[in-house]
Amino acid sequence: MAEMNERDAKLVQYLTEAYGKEQELETALQAHILMTAKGPYRKRLQQHLKETKSHARTLDRRIKKLGGGGHAVQTVVAKATAAAKGPLHVLRGDGEREKMLKNAKTEYFNEHEEIATYLAIETLAEKVGDKETAKLARDIRREEERMARFLEGQIKSLSRAVATEEIPASQRRPARTSSRRKAGGSRSKAKGKAKPAKSKSKAAKSKSKARSATKAKRKSRSPKRSSTKRS
Repeated sequence: MAEMNERDAKLVQYLTEAYGKEQELETALQAHILMTAKGPYRKRLQQHLKETKSHARTLDRRIKKLGGGGHAVQTVVAKATAAAKGPLHVLRGDGEREKMLKNAKTEYFNEHEEIATYLAIETLAEKVGDKETAKLARDIRREEERMARFLEGQIKSLSRAVATEEIPASQRRPARTSSRRKAGGSRSKAKGKAKPAKSKSKAAKSKSKARSATKAKRKSRSPKRSSTKRS
């Protein structure tokens, strides 16, 4: 087999790293599915498990086509890593919803790691003119992004479920009394500030009346003075 050039060697390196991650997540997803109650979340995990296996097969074919090999070692290491983490996942929290929530957080983290991996492969492949690898990475990245969006909603939903199941209703109510007191205090302060404004307006009105009265008196006196002078 001919030796790979620098371009293909770098592409194979990145693809092999992605392949190892897919193998690790395949084992992790299988464990998480067993811990997840039946419903939309479990169904989506099962669907993504199929996608993950498909990603690994696609990567395997592309690595071999570029002249790479020996990535079977990545499979062994990845599956061993995931298997070692499995027992720790089982010990997550007391309630079922809390365990599912922590699994969803782990899956969310892994999806974003994969998104970054495939974005790097796509960009590298475009830069070196490998359109096939770029398309492969772009297609997988979009599937990972869809899964990440689903998990984001699932994390919110499971967090609310944990709050409902494990925290008494009396402790979940917002403290409305303090807000009302603050609102009442601000209103009383506003009223107190408004009073000086009224007193100022009354004083201004009284001054204007006094001025108009003095002007009227002056006008009434001026004609008498003029008549005395003529006489």
